[in-house]
Amino acid sequence: MRLIILVLLGICMTATAAPAKRYLALGDSYTIGESVAEAGRFPLQLVAALQERGENYGAPEIIARTGWTTAELQQAIDLAKPRPPYDLVTLLIGVNNQYRGGDLRRYRSEFSKLLLHAIALAGRDKKQVLVVSIPDWGITPFARNDKRGARRIAKQIDAFNAEAADVCRKNGVRFIDITPTSRDRGGDITMLAEDGLHPNAAMYARWVEVIVREGFGP
Repeated sequence: MRLIILVLLGICMTATAAPAKRYLALGDSYTIGESVAEAGRFPLQLVAALQERGENYGAPEIIARTGWTTAELQQAIDLAKPRPPYDLVTLLIGVNNQYRGGDLRRYRSEFSKLLLHAIALAGRDKKQVLVVSIPDWGITPFARNDKRGARRIAKQIDAFNAEAADVCRKNGVRFIDITPTSRDRGGDITMLAEDGLHPNAAMYARWVEVIVREGFGP
């Protein structure tokens, strides 16, 4: 009899357990973690960090691919048709707009639409949306052969980030600036993947520290 009661209690506890929180990560190579093992990607490291804080997050859903611009990400989201509401949505996009010499005004317009879409996917709860700034790839070994040079690349990235930050401010969404962190030891081989361009798991861990601190508080 006691065994039956314990079994029934276990069933009840399982049935009433809160479902895991849902996280959707939107972006490009920095979100999918180009040249990095799956566990090293920043969305997965972010989930692990939130779980350590007692947050019940499940595995992240990721819509991201190396090389995507704002327009390509929007097309991918439309095709994937993610099902809201999500408890957390992160958006990191724009480096390929900058790399291809894209127009700032067009970026702002396309980014604005993506942000509104992200808010909708978060059940229209702006507090559950985090925008992550574009890192500075201009200090990496890969960039040494780029004719624009590190200084000009940095200036362009700052301009794109300024547009995204302004759009976030006007829409009441938090903008997490990881760009200074990407510049701090961002060219160090111990912080880079084998391609000499993308961050490795160690650098992504530093990003996650910033995201948790600024996005979720102490």
